[in-house]
Order: sequence, then structure tokens, then C-alpha cells
Amino acid sequence: MAVHLHPAGPGDELGAAARVIRAEARPLTGDRTDHDALLELIGDARVVLLGEASHGTHEFYRERCRITQRLITERGFAAVAVEGDWPDAYRVNRWVRGAGPDRDADEALQGFRRFPTWMWRNADVLNFAGWLREHDDRLTSDSHRAGFYGLDLYSLYASIDAVIAYLDDVDPPAAARARERYACFTPYGEEGQAYGRAVTLGVSEPCRREAIAQLVDLRRRAADYLRHDGFAAEDELLFAEENAQTITDAEEYYRSMFGDPAGSWNLRDRHMADTLDQLIAHLDRHVGRAKVVVWAHNSHVGDARASEMGARGELNLGQLARERHGRDAVLVGFTTHEGSVTAAVDWGGAALRRRVRPALPGSVEELLHATGLPAFTLIPEPGGAAERVLDRPLLERAIGVIYRPETERQSHYFAARAAQRFDALIHIDATRAVEPLERTAGWLEGEPPETYPTAL
Repeated sequence: MAVHLHPAGPGDELGAAARVIRAEARPLTGDRTDHDALLELIGDARVVLLGEASHGTHEFYRERCRITQRLITERGFAAVAVEGDWPDAYRVNRWVRGAGPDRDADEALQGFRRFPTWMWRNADVLNFAGWLREHDDRLTSDSHRAGFYGLDLYSLYASIDAVIAYLDDVDPPAAARARERYACFTPYGEEGQAYGRAVTLGVSEPCRREAIAQLVDLRRRAADYLRHDGFAAEDELLFAEENAQTITDAEEYYRSMFGDPAGSWNLRDRHMADTLDQLIAHLDRHVGRAKVVVWAHNSHVGDARASEMGARGELNLGQLARERHGRDAVLVGFTTHEGSVTAAVDWGGAALRRRVRPALPGSVEELLHATGLPAFTLIPEPGGAAERVLDRPLLERAIGVIYRPETERQSHYFAARAAQRFDALIHIDATRAVEPLERTAGWLEGEPPETYPTAL
């Protein structure tokens, strides 16, 4: 149960806690030195996970871009791995490395067609992809160029197409076998949920055996496919293998999501952690001790063991990163008090620009707002006063791709111990919606204020 910090005046508990936080906070001013303290905390860590309290907030993307640019240029980070689908992100990876047919960043991001497209097809990611291409163009060694990869598993059908396309180039007979195996998924209209529902209801047989057989076949022939030496050939093989692995994991995920929510969540985050580790191992072979920065939602980044998620039997990427990498993993959460956000009302709905209500009493966001600072980084001193203030269960807000303020307490808040979930917090008090590359009329008009006259 969350602890409520009750305001009652200048000397109240909320005010006292806010003064403790303010004393250790490092204001963000837009200066290049803003994230010096965070980079000092990161040190030589191999995995840095940068969160977000929503999938549609401009300032979260902006600050993740700023931090990542410094990690790449100053600390030698080799890749960005995002909470996006593997084949879609790999199209961006090809472009930033100077390969592939896309002419510019906008074309490279067109692979992100699945709802919610605004997560990656937005102005901030477009600018970052352009920066990454310019950075990589200045390097002569392909293996030292920084890449852009996806960790998620929703891309069942896109990954099928990618495996077959790869095999068409390197082994046409194997491509024919892959088509035959993956034909098991054909009747479901390229909709993973339709496949999962049909199998769960007993209408269809699962395709698991065929998916695993194709993965094993691809891995067995891997050495034959590396006919050309060099990083590019190995990178393309990694692309194909991870797509085949994604197909096997997505097949299980879509079957489990209808009867086992906690199990499907755990399968998804294990997939992201395994993909991250495979990427690190791949990069290690070429750059030595590879370092990767991850962009994902706070619900994936913040250690699940310090929240209601753990009590429900759920784990997540941040927990697995700490278990697998220890001190080499740094988890950074992002929070906001109010503003606007790009989100839908229902799954698959249009991207809307919606007003974010002020944070609820008893939340970590309310506490950080009470400092009076517009934007800051908080790296609690071990055993210090700020760590003690945050080492108690407070409400924490999570806005995904759907925002329903009318049921906000039930839909978007859970209890968590921020000091245990994250190594650092970045709070931006007032934020605005991320700008989609395709701006609908609903997004441009935004959401009217609650006092809008309903008679008009």
C-alpha cells in the first residue's frame, strides 16, 4: 500500500520530504553539462537503461537523446536498443550505418507501421536518427559505428518476411522450406492476436513446432551463410537469427496473452533481456567490451521487485539487467507532474494530444513537484536523506500508449519504492506531447480543457 505524504503547511511531511529531495537535486538548465553527474554515476557500466513515464512525452525523448549522444561520443557506447520491434529498428540501423535503400531518416523510420507509430515515428527520433547517421559517417570502421536495434517481440509477421527475405539471398532452397513452415501462420491475416485467440479457443493447432524447426535450421547453417568476411555479413546473420527467435517467442506470447497476463508479460521482458544480451555478445566480438543504451518505458526499466509488479509475480527488463549484469547496469527513471501527452483512448485508436492531469497526492511525482524545481536529476546518495525519503511505497504514474484520465488511479498508478527501482531519476515538472510525424486532426486540435463549455 502506498504511503501518503499529507500537506498541511510549511512544516508538513510533504514539504519536509520535498526539501530533502531539493537539497540533493541537480537542476537541468539545457546546458551541455546537465548530465555530467549522471555520466559520472554511469562510469564504465555496460548497460544503461533510460526510461519514460509515458510513450508520448517530448521531453523524455529529448533528454534520452542528449544522454545517449554523450554516451556514444564520450563513453564509446556501441548501440541504442529500443522498446521497438526488431525488423523495424533494423531498417533504421542499416540507414544510420550507410546501408540499405532509404534516402533519409524519415524513410528509414517508415518500417514502424504497427500501432502506436508515434512511439518511434516522431520528430525527436527523426532528429536523433539523423544525428546518428552523421556520427557514423565520420567513422571509417563499420564495426565501430553505433547501431540502432529493437528488443520487442510483437513483429511476428514482419519477422517471418525478414527471415524469408534473408534466406532468399543466401540460400533459396532454405527459403522455400521456411515459407512452407511459416505457412502455418498464414490464415490469421498477419494479426498475432488472431492467431493466439484461435489457438487458445482450440480452433487451430499451434505453430510452435514449425517455428522452432526453422530457428534450429537457420542456426545449424549459420557458418555456411558467413561466406563473406566482415562485420556486415555477421550483422545480417544476427538480423535473421533474432527474427527467427522473435517468431518463436512471439508465437508463445500471443498464445499466453489470453489466459496468463503475468506469464505473457514475463515472456516479453525475458525476450527483451535475451535479445539485449545477444546483441552485446555480437558487438563484443568486434569492439571488445561493448556498451549499449536502452530506451524503454519505466515499467520495463524500473526494477519490478520494488513495486506491485513483483507482488503480482511479474519481472521486467530492469530486474533482469541487474541480475545478469550487476553494477554494470544503471537504471534511470523519468517522471513528470503535468502537461500534455500523445496517446490513444483505446488500443489501435488515433494518436491524440491529451492533457495530463496533475499528479495524485501520495505519488512520487507530487513529491518531486513539491520541490519547486522545473527540471532536475536526482541521484540519491547511498544511505542519504533523499534515498530514505524514496525508500517507501509511493504511487508512481505510468502512461503507456493509452491514457484514460477519468480512471487514472486504477489505470495509471501503482505503488513502488523509487529508491530501489532506479539508480537515478530525471524529473521534468511540466511536459508536452511528443510530435508524431503524421499529425492527425485530432492531435492538432488537442484536448479541450475540462472547463470547455459542453453546450457549444
